[in-house]
Amino acid sequence: MSGRVFRRSTFPDPAVAVEAHGSTIIDADGHAYLDAAGGAVVVNIGHGRREIAEAIADQVARVSYAHGSAFTNEPLERYAAELGPHLPLQDPAIYPVSGGSEAMETALKLARASQLARGETDRWVVIARWSSYHGNTLGALDLSGRRPLRRPYEGWLGRFRHVSAAYPYRAGDPGAQALGTTQELVDELDRVISASGPGTVAAFVAEPIVGASLAAAEPPPGYWRGIAEVCRHHGVLLIADEVMTGFGRTGTWFALDREGVEPDLLVAAKGATSGYWPFGFVAAAGQIHDLVTAAGPFIHGFTYSHQPVAAAVARAVLRVLESEALVEAADTKGERLLALLRDRLGDHPAVGDIRGRGLMVGVELVRDRETREAYPRSVRLAETIVRLARERGLLLYWGTGMANGVDGDAILLGPPFVITDDELARIADGLGEALDLALAEVGKA
Repeated sequence: MSGRVFRRSTFPDPAVAVEAHGSTIIDADGHAYLDAAGGAVVVNIGHGRREIAEAIADQVARVSYAHGSAFTNEPLERYAAELGPHLPLQDPAIYPVSGGSEAMETALKLARASQLARGETDRWVVIARWSSYHGNTLGALDLSGRRPLRRPYEGWLGRFRHVSAAYPYRAGDPGAQALGTTQELVDELDRVISASGPGTVAAFVAEPIVGASLAAAEPPPGYWRGIAEVCRHHGVLLIADEVMTGFGRTGTWFALDREGVEPDLLVAAKGATSGYWPFGFVAAAGQIHDLVTAAGPFIHGFTYSHQPVAAAVARAVLRVLESEALVEAADTKGERLLALLRDRLGDHPAVGDIRGRGLMVGVELVRDRETREAYPRSVRLAETIVRLARERGLLLYWGTGMANGVDGDAILLGPPFVITDDELARIADGLGEALDLALAEVGKA
């Protein structure tokens, strides 16, 4: 019997992707799809860039693999130096790995290692937020507060703690586990750290803007400054998860750039290589790096960490982002996309909120705009919208469980930064059409 693929697709017979360029993916039957999601909000510089293919080929021909325990490599050293000025940390050092989940696992171990290096041996506790997403390895999943993903594996989880989501739209809703004001959120974190016992909390982890779990939900103004103060007061490390928001996605190099806050550790992946190569990293503030390395070797590593081809790709993507001013383009085009969506869907009875920053935009769907009542999960509204849009050549990203961990649908948009104005209009119109068709199909129009 021949082998077969254990597929991720929710479609029983997914199309075969054979070619891609710009913001378009083409399947084996010649059908073209506008990639309004950038895959999983990954592709920022666009598909089919010849210069990235050439960077891969050139590096593979030179050195394709040299284990990080024995060698460093030229593309990695150059990448770290060129990336440094864009990172919102002082004197950063990067630990490169193969993706976001590995990067988060690395950040957790770095947080523990740095506390040990300080002599804080009782600091084991890590705190995150409900309705967050930090990865799918067991450690990263345990940290995550996205309950639909946690549910099948609850018996293996439970070492980390959670505070409320910073989610003003659903603050106070039964089951949402969300707060809406900065003071409430800051005070809650302060209480949870204090209740854990003096000197027991190692780190607090959060996304600057929540991705698929809450469809581009932003915290209230002043949140990050208040959280940073609480962490400093208690000797707790602040870890920013910029896997989705980093590398221009929100219109600045990193989402925390607008907040004036420097984390101790920053986790990145996705847009760092724009989907051209598996890659992610943790950036540590200089004092964290120096503290950990002075105490002895960092007990950690992966076979494909510090990989030269990955670094060469990341460096090539970085050059494209810089030379074509694509971070600034994401900011401008994001404003345009928000305006188009609000014009097309702002008064739609099934649209509760349209939000986002840069080219990371969420549309939350509701059964009742006044009460924010969600469609029940059994209706499968988000999946129906995605299917109908795909049949019409538009690729969307979606999330569920936003209202109470089970119900509550949203669409998340994250197109490549090279998207054109006509394509932005197609996204807004296509989403509106798919929404209306889906509501008619499920009998809830």
